[in-house]
Amino acid sequence: MTILLIAVLGGVGAAARFVVDGSVRARWTRVFPLATLVVNVTGSFLIGLLDGAHLYHGLGPTWLAVAATGFCGGYTTFSTAMVETVRLVQAGEVRRATVNAVGSVVLCLGAAALGVAVMAL
Repeated sequence: MTILLIAVLGGVGAAARFVVDGSVRARWTRVFPLATLVVNVTGSFLIGLLDGAHLYHGLGPTWLAVAATGFCGGYTTFSTAMVETVRLVQAGEVRRATVNAVGSVVLCLGAAALGVAVMAL
């Protein structure tokens, strides 16, 4: 049953990513891949909230795995962020590529930590 829930929530997460990505892309027409960054930062924050709920509020490990691996795993996309970074380098946008790569790690780490901290309150 757990695997089925992870699969279903993974599909829901992927659909949510499609909607958020499309919404951001419709409004952001510059070279920088902001849509993927928004998805990954919000997904990292959500995983932080889930981990905090597990640590401080009794969310069980199975539900943590289902929500984090399922929904958040389907929603976030590190691989797309890295491919977009490679494309920026190929287009001669080395500065933007560096900002994307470093910014993705720093912002996602901060968002996850903030999510945990919020749940610790």
